Amino acid sequence: MRPELLDLAARLAARGEAFAVVTVVRREPPSSARVGDAAVVTRGGEVHGWVGGGCTRSTLLRESLRAIADGEPRLLSLSTEPAAEHRPGVAALPMTCKSGGVVDLYVEPVLPAPRLLLFGTSLAARTLARIGNAMGYRIDVVDPEADQSAYPHAERILPQVPAEGLPQGAYVLVATMSERDLEAIEAAVRAAPAYLGVITSRTRLADLRKALLARGVAPEALDRITAPAGLDIGARAPEEIALSVMAQIVELRRRRAAKTEAPEPVVAQPAEAIDPICGMTVAVAGAKHVAEFMSRKYYFCCGGCRTKFLADPARYAAAGAASS
Repeated sequence: MRPELLDLAARLAARGEAFAVVTVVRREPPSSARVGDAAVVTRGGEVHGWVGGGCTRSTLLRESLRAIADGEPRLLSLSTEPAAEHRPGVAALPMTCKSGGVVDLYVEPVLPAPRLLLFGTSLAARTLARIGNAMGYRIDVVDPEADQSAYPHAERILPQVPAEGLPQGAYVLVATMSERDLEAIEAAVRAAPAYLGVITSRTRLADLRKALLARGVAPEALDRITAPAGLDIGARAPEEIALSVMAQIVELRRRRAAKTEAPEPVVAQPAEAIDPICGMTVAVAGAKHVAEFMSRKYYFCCGGCRTKFLADPARYAAAGAASS
């Protein structure tokens, strides 16, 4: 992979943005692609790099967005005769290039690491940070008394909730030992956490619930709070409680993954349209070849299809309006 693509991938990963890496793993002439050619595709539909001409761009964009959405890598074979390219584990797809050739692409999604957000400086919270770091979670801490010595693996240590709010979809533990727990829970529920556990008693939670309802927090948001946090494994020591909380988070993630057949985070499927000329499915995001007719947009796999459409749009218009 070219250095600028490696740099782009590193910057996207550092920002926690999902993307896909597409690599040419096989080709047959006269395809212009070469084995080892690579591209990076962002969730917004931007394509950086080279894995072949315009004949492959539409397909790699569509399949990359699908991979980002479902978290699953895929091996594609693009050919003018896709029926001849059926192999186990390979998705055979049509190529619109008239010149022919075959290009096999490996599409690998790169999804951001899950985020663990901790309130408090208790031993349970510090232990959970260590466990989460070992399991690949990104660690954020919000507490005015927290410092790097207590949380050496934290990505961010904040004295208070930032003005822009908390990151969406994080796994949150409030372990403040009744200090500032009301404010912590209120800020957490507004960020739609994937999990919100509170180390507290049921009596204390009942009091907190009444106060949060009075502050305008929706009842259904409070119903998703887990308290006392953690699986019931008979944990007593703070380290054991941290272990039970992480076990509960893992259980939750795997249960959701089994239901959706996709790893966290689950994102919306990309909008797609049908090329009215050749019938190929085209990703709307990042589409390079677009035309408008009678106030509707049409999307094309390549410039040749767009040119043919523009020569007689009324003939082809019914077939290819965007499905979004």
